[in-house]
Amino acid sequence: MTELSIGFSPCPNDTFIFNALVNGMVSTAGFTLRPEILTDVETLNQWAMEGRLDITKLSFHALMYVRDEYTLLRSGAALGRGCGPLFIQQAGAGRGISSHDPIALPGRYTTAALLLRMARPEFDNFVYLPFERIMPAVISGEAAAGVIIHESRFTYRDSGLEMICDLGAWWEEETGHPIPLGGIAARRSLGRETIQSIETAIVSSINWAFAHDRRQPYIKEHAQEMAAEVSAAHIGLYVNDFSKDLGDEGRTAVEEFWRRGRELM
Repeated sequence: MTELSIGFSPCPNDTFIFNALVNGMVSTAGFTLRPEILTDVETLNQWAMEGRLDITKLSFHALMYVRDEYTLLRSGAALGRGCGPLFIQQAGAGRGISSHDPIALPGRYTTAALLLRMARPEFDNFVYLPFERIMPAVISGEAAAGVIIHESRFTYRDSGLEMICDLGAWWEEETGHPIPLGGIAARRSLGRETIQSIETAIVSSINWAFAHDRRQPYIKEHAQEMAAEVSAAHIGLYVNDFSKDLGDEGRTAVEEFWRRGRELM
């Protein structure tokens, strides 16, 4: 049996997807897993550049740089409609954001960072922060605006912020495709048979998750102080049929994202 390292984020969509796999509720064929590593997606992006993990969650932006080393799996992805990053500012700011104003982004290699550059190419002053620090940076004035991801889309109004642009909606209108946010990749060197086994195990883990209560202790353990209703909304938004199989529609969306991204590299 091949022992593989795996990393994903502590966000509810990832813990929902991987709970059964890493905690032994579904079987694996041909591989076992070392204890999982849970950390933010930008750290995982950086680790992918270093080739640290065998199986990893990463942004579709970051995957552009490591495709020689890693292959995108058909299962486990965050991709869909109505779920893209939001470009926000202080409510009632009363002025437009100039091209040189500091914009807070949740990591250099996140999909959110590249998506803003696609939608608003005039901006050129970026501050890269962990995603949970984006809203505080905008509230304090450290940044004139920011791009929020994950559960922040459910809570930003409560913090006195307003949306400038829904970047996911912009992408959907611009391309007609669902927005590809993050995927699961595996080392190409593992070989096709092992990679297919990993894909199958992830689908089994997702099916197990849907068959059980979404308030599983594993999800709650890693959701920190997130309200239960926000966690459930997070799962409902980011885990869907594309998570089980990207399919032709999902892969076409990813390829279009990469095509447009390469034009900005």
